[in-house]
Amino acid sequence: MLRFPDHIRNNPRLRLHKLSLFSCNSAALMASKTFSSSFSLLPLTPSPKRLSTPCKRLVPYLSSKPYSKNHSLSLRTNGFSSIPSANVSAPVYSKELEDRPLNMRSLEILKHKLKQLGIDISACVPGRENRLLCPSCNGGESEEISLSLFINQDGSSASWMCFRAKCGWKGITKAFADGKPSYANLSRVNKVKVKREITVESLQLEPLCNQLIAYFAERMISAETLKRNAVMQKKSGEEIAIAFPYWRKGSLVNCKYRDIAKRFWQEKDTEKIFYGLDDIEDASDIIIVEGEIDKLAMEEAGFRNCVSVPDGAPPSVSSKEVPAEEQDTKYQYLWNCKEYLKKASRIILATDGDPPGQALAEELARRLGRERCWRVKWPKKNEVDHFKDANEVLMYLGPSVLKDVIENAELYPIRGLFNFRDFFDEIDRYYHRTLGYEFGVPTGWRALDGLYNVVPGELTVVTGVPNSGKSEWIDALLCNLNESVGWKFALCSMENKVRDHARKLLEKCIRKPFFDTSYGSSVERMSVEELEKGKKWLSDTFYLVRCENDSLPSIKWVLDLAKAAVLRHGVRGLLIDPYNELDHQRPVSQTETEYVSQMLTKIKRFAQHHSCHVWFVAHPRQLHHWIGAPPNLYDISGSAHFINKCDNGIVIHRNRDPEAGPVDQVQVCVRKVRNKVVGTIGDAFLSYDRVTGVYTDIDEPQKKQ
Repeated sequence: MLRFPDHIRNNPRLRLHKLSLFSCNSAALMASKTFSSSFSLLPLTPSPKRLSTPCKRLVPYLSSKPYSKNHSLSLRTNGFSSIPSANVSAPVYSKELEDRPLNMRSLEILKHKLKQLGIDISACVPGRENRLLCPSCNGGESEEISLSLFINQDGSSASWMCFRAKCGWKGITKAFADGKPSYANLSRVNKVKVKREITVESLQLEPLCNQLIAYFAERMISAETLKRNAVMQKKSGEEIAIAFPYWRKGSLVNCKYRDIAKRFWQEKDTEKIFYGLDDIEDASDIIIVEGEIDKLAMEEAGFRNCVSVPDGAPPSVSSKEVPAEEQDTKYQYLWNCKEYLKKASRIILATDGDPPGQALAEELARRLGRERCWRVKWPKKNEVDHFKDANEVLMYLGPSVLKDVIENAELYPIRGLFNFRDFFDEIDRYYHRTLGYEFGVPTGWRALDGLYNVVPGELTVVTGVPNSGKSEWIDALLCNLNESVGWKFALCSMENKVRDHARKLLEKCIRKPFFDTSYGSSVERMSVEELEKGKKWLSDTFYLVRCENDSLPSIKWVLDLAKAAVLRHGVRGLLIDPYNELDHQRPVSQTETEYVSQMLTKIKRFAQHHSCHVWFVAHPRQLHHWIGAPPNLYDISGSAHFINKCDNGIVIHRNRDPEAGPVDQVQVCVRKVRNKVVGTIGDAFLSYDRVTGVYTDIDEPQKKQ
């Protein structure tokens, strides 16, 4: 056994406590997953496994690993560090140091820089790996010696990495700016080392004492299960730790220890594998849990095809891609056991229910393949909390409930792949009409409401020959929707000046002309008070999407601003008028048809995701033989995808022949309705008042202000 350095042996915080003897009937055992240094480990209730003879108390056990003199430093970085932090003073080197040989000078400068980072290399040897206490995480609760430091043989540079999953601090620093790059040295830290061969005898493991058997009994783990899994203990003087041996094909590969304070450590330079690996050999179904005791709990529920990860859970899911096998150090145990895992067709991830446990499940699924992974849902403990893990469920609800939890595991979610049952709540609300707007919002015109209603999340394409009143009709529709249900709108109307668009909207709202001119006929002009009232209505109802320079807006630019309007102002409708005023640059290899298809897909995804109805105005192509009839949706310039991809297609057509009928009559041709619940194909006729821009049903008299 290695001798502790003086600063460890003389440090009261790390000094080993003496083990006292006590009677087994003088203490109580807490049914918790954590140990506590303030209570003993005897059962709360009488147990047949209790003995009348004294038993040694389970106290903290520290492995014989060298400890660094590093002081705690609140420093954390995910990148490479080559200079001290900003609040560290610049080093000043003496003339004596400058006179030393270059390699000695490099080492001294390197030592000074690392000391600023909290790493003391006084006892470290260049050219080999050195293990220290990490100044970033202090080794966690177990004070694990987890920092691997490599110093170049010539002392020119150093690289380090903390192997704790919850830390991972790593970095590189050099003595001089022109020193050799030491990125290659970081890979030497990751290099797979020669594994130790260990045996039960060499580790001095021994059977569990009755006190520990009683402790496991309180956790509903039987002596038979402990014996089958060869759970043992290790003593060092008066100290005892639980030992979980890791076997593979009958050979001892690793051993993990747990002390009274729930601190864990493993044998150094041993291979990382699953705990209980031999139990999943040739298994088609595998259960993976987060801790050794959870693996034992699964066996009590009848599942031996279960293994535990050796290193616990990460704090969160990594945002990076899964690294290559040789670089995937934190999950090397998966690669070491791949021969066992590749035979499994169904892998149940029964990790803890807390955020780190869920992060572990995601990291495992990323590597094992989500398509063959399942996940468990732990039962509710109360109205707010759930049970955390398998052993908690076993202790409080029993083996039958734990068995049900595993048997009712759900498919692990794969992004973009769903089942209808994932939407049953929404389907029920749709059936009972509690979602809102299931039948759409009426347009405000009786003649049209039977044909077309406005549904959030849909795309309506509107077309018509020039000067047919497409934009005027949509403006009137928006005014009706605001009046009936209070919707707000984002307007990307590039053919209108802001003042002209405001005038048209105000005339429709106030039902009086903006100016006292010839088009206003004999109707009284809106007053200043009415104008001020209308301006407030404009400000509360509409938000403008406009380019402030002379460039053409792209569809992405429009949708990004519309998204901001949805999130910031709660708009429910977006008008894009017209298509040909947008920037339609596309790759040379992309046809206009392909471009239009892609553009409309983006618009529809926006509408669906934000529950926002989109009206898109598109002009028809030049009609050489037009005889005055309404155009078809297939006449839209650009692509047939305008009708193929839209949810609703409308043609606005105005009569221009006095002999054919009133010239103020507007024909609204509904040519496509995807959702039969909200409308159907047909024509509606409205009357247009040129003075106010208001549309009314033909049999409806003009409303007075």
